[in-house]
Amino acid sequence: MEIKQLKSILWSQFGASIDMLCNAIELCPEAVWDNDKKFWYNAYHCIFFLDYYLTLDTANYTPPPPFDESEFEDRMPERTYTKAEVLDYLNFCRDKCKTFILGLPEDLRQVHWINQSKTMDYNVIEILLYNMRHVQHHAAQLNLILRQEIDDAADWEFQATDHL
Repeated sequence: MEIKQLKSILWSQFGASIDMLCNAIELCPEAVWDNDKKFWYNAYHCIFFLDYYLTLDTANYTPPPPFDESEFEDRMPERTYTKAEVLDYLNFCRDKCKTFILGLPEDLRQVHWINQSKTMDYNVIEILLYNMRHVQHHAAQLNLILRQEIDDAADWEFQATDHL
């Protein structure tokens, strides 16, 4: 398989995972956003790590404002982020993911992702798959909350809404 085809497949499925997360967030009514199930926090947590896992220079990673590094400190953020803030962050990460995949080199063996504490060391394809699974995991959690709270959930996406 040539690298161009691999990039297209990776984006098609990773983009669809991000789109499903976006659909769940958009469907969430304000009354559910910050109830006891913390929909907003589950969405934020997922997006924070989506961003982090798309950063090759993890030692210098910082999320964009207004977000903080509370996820690394195993604590809740100082405040509840709004749906608009979380969706803006997700759109930022969607663009970052697409750019990341487009920028993959011909020789994928040369690119590794290593976390700040050096406990995780993945080939670039493996971190992309790991990241996509993490996004799907949380999209499913958010859809479960929506089913429980409003008896509705976001639709399945077969492929990203756009192509490389």
